Amino acid sequence: MTIPMLRTRVIPCLLLKGNGFYKTTRFKNPVYLGDPVNILKIFNDKEVDEIFVLDIGTTSMQKDVNMSLLRDFASECFMPLGYGGGIKNLDQMKAIFQLGFEKIAVNTAAFENPRLVTQGANSFGSQSIVVSIDVKRSLLGSYEVMTRSGNQKTGRHPVEYAMEMESRGAGELLVNSIDRDGTMEGYDLKLVKSVATAVSIPVIAIGGAGGIGHLGAVVKEAGASAAAAGAMFVFQGPHRAVLINVPSPEELQSIFTAS
Repeated sequence: MTIPMLRTRVIPCLLLKGNGFYKTTRFKNPVYLGDPVNILKIFNDKEVDEIFVLDIGTTSMQKDVNMSLLRDFASECFMPLGYGGGIKNLDQMKAIFQLGFEKIAVNTAAFENPRLVTQGANSFGSQSIVVSIDVKRSLLGSYEVMTRSGNQKTGRHPVEYAMEMESRGAGELLVNSIDRDGTMEGYDLKLVKSVATAVSIPVIAIGGAGGIGHLGAVVKEAGASAAAAGAMFVFQGPHRAVLINVPSPEELQSIFTAS
């Protein structure tokens, strides 16, 4: 019997701020993309594998999770949905899962209260808990995990931090290069590979994708289990006009399966 090859997941990652979607460059200069429900409808029609919504305003602005807006998102989408931003406790996680979201990403909360990762995994299953790791590279080339939307240094190296989060029950890691965010110049393959080879759970790479070749490289060369992107899916052309565009499944899989 031939066992079918599992598809490599390609995941649009959308940044929520207030009531709109935005795209940043190196976590700064957010560009407004449009109404989030309409944008999610487009991605839904294009049948993407799954989608992540990360609220970049909740932690930095000390705001609560907008459950009403998340309810609207869940009611419009039929693809698997993940959410991150402002998660502080199990009650919030439970409420978001009850809306229909399948995964929750924790970032600042995972660092400041790592027991929340274990509690979430025990309560809802490790497959539902993603730890988001934002990483910045110093001028000397060393990596450091950052929290609070990339504004707070932690003194932690992403590899040892990723290993701790795995041991605490995380089912996936979302590894984000702050330096590559929105540049469309390609992923930080060294960063992704260092984390992917150190853990046994899936690593989702994000930060820098500008074309399907970049997606293929981060999976085949760096060992990522999935490739996430933002700018690649929302900008078109040298002037970065806002246009939702998703390569066909055939185009994407040809990149991942080519020798």
